[in-house]
Amino acid sequence: MIHDKSLGEETVNFLTRMVKGDIEKGVYHRPVATRFPPEPNGYLHIGSAYAIHINHSIASQFHGTFNLRFDDTNPLKEDVKYVQAIQEDSAWLGYTPEVYYGSDYSEQIAEAAKKLIRKGKAYVCDLTPEGMTEYRGTLTEAGKNSPFRERSVEENVSLFEQMKAGVFAVSAKVLRAKIDMASPNMNLRDPVLYRILHAEHYRTGSAWCIYPMYDFAHPIQDSIEGITHSLCSAEFKDHRPLYEWVVTELEIKEPPKQREFGRLNISGFVTSKRYLRELVEGGFVDGWDDPRLPTLKGLRRRGVTPEGIRKFLGELGVFRSNSMVDSAMLDHYIRQDLKERCHNVMAVIKPLKVIITNVPEDWSEMLIVPNHEGDASKGVREVPFSRELFIEREDFMEEPTPGFHRLSPGKEVRLKGAYFIKCEHIVKDESTGEIQEIHCTYDPETKSGSGFNARKVKSTLHWVSARHGITAELHLYDKLLKESAELSESGNVWEDLINPESLIKVEAAVLEPLMAEATAHNTYQFIRHGYFCVDSKYSTEHKLVFNRIVSLKDSWNWPANHSK
Repeated sequence: MIHDKSLGEETVNFLTRMVKGDIEKGVYHRPVATRFPPEPNGYLHIGSAYAIHINHSIASQFHGTFNLRFDDTNPLKEDVKYVQAIQEDSAWLGYTPEVYYGSDYSEQIAEAAKKLIRKGKAYVCDLTPEGMTEYRGTLTEAGKNSPFRERSVEENVSLFEQMKAGVFAVSAKVLRAKIDMASPNMNLRDPVLYRILHAEHYRTGSAWCIYPMYDFAHPIQDSIEGITHSLCSAEFKDHRPLYEWVVTELEIKEPPKQREFGRLNISGFVTSKRYLRELVEGGFVDGWDDPRLPTLKGLRRRGVTPEGIRKFLGELGVFRSNSMVDSAMLDHYIRQDLKERCHNVMAVIKPLKVIITNVPEDWSEMLIVPNHEGDASKGVREVPFSRELFIEREDFMEEPTPGFHRLSPGKEVRLKGAYFIKCEHIVKDESTGEIQEIHCTYDPETKSGSGFNARKVKSTLHWVSARHGITAELHLYDKLLKESAELSESGNVWEDLINPESLIKVEAAVLEPLMAEATAHNTYQFIRHGYFCVDSKYSTEHKLVFNRIVSLKDSWNWPANHSK
């Protein structure tokens, strides 16, 4: 039994109302049971997490069980590496369900197929794939019965056993359900139940050469595991009549009930498994863990926490139909989670040197600054302050425009946690005219935390000691796709769709010296620049690389923009 309100808070939606109604009517004489059935042919993404969250939350709310079952019935696409990755991602996300494998039910599913054959509800068909397409009909025209539809039960049993024994070649024969070739639902026009595949399976090896189709295996697997509510995404709604046909014809008592919810789509993200594969295999992104992808591997490498994702998923509720969510909402919950846990540090992205002229060349001092601006319990740290500093190049303007209150000639600003400085002189490159240094004086009477200062300044700048700071590479991420991008089923020219500013690399940012000890397990708020973490893929002992998890700016107008 599971009941964890931190992962599945008690909420009311059309699915929970249905489950509650079934409980009140006594439909099932067993606990509520749900499952998440991924195919081990790819990696989990944010849409997968949404499906996991819904199934787990409902099981949790009704004190039931939740299974992770691998739908491993296609050896041509499956790999144990995906099995391991899916389990790792699920555990990282905070869900540790019982794990099952559809391939473990191979005998039971084959026996179910034989039962349908003996009932006259399934037959072996010799039509080629092209012939089946021709006989299937169209959305406006009924299909035609296969010329092999009226084979005797005995012949079908014998042929199916021969299929199972490996007598026939791939595509030579299939087992089909005998339903209705005139049905307006194309999924009921004698769908294929089993096909021949002479391929090595990652779990069962060469023990099988016939494999069930998902629509046939799924309801049987659900029944074996005692699933009560088979909750899946909306594209399976047209498949529900076949699910119900299977459990009815197999005479399953208290059969599981399939119901659908809308898929989660997020603006600027690609959540189609096919499109993700095109991006990865085409080299348009940096692998399945590219931080611009919505894969859980990518989100984890980017530095997003599982708590932030779960809070986001919990606030979405349950969609009845496929829905597009503004990516700003996801950023909002990531930001809300990080701002409470991250220490603040200073980092200069585009350095401009400042020289304090009224101190000796070797002068430096250790200053005490808070680790978190709004939480004194997070303590303080020492930061070196020296004669030569770096500030952001954008924080200085030789000829300030109206409203510019940062550093400019003759003007005074405060350095965060330090002193007031005043610009006295500018040094430029003689050939380009570019500003190279700013010479300033500092006022030792204006030390932060020392009490009241008579003078007031309009701006406080962050900074890093040039002598003590460390150099790092920063990766600044934005939406992968352009705002105008429209994906096509017939093929996408990704070069035209990808946002050219989805990844900006800052080669030589300067950070506080304490960041030399940063690890991939920590996240930080770089003052004014956003939340960052160490890139676990490219950081080495000789080179630090940080990923920006999310910016500081929250464009999601909460709660005004929120609507379940």
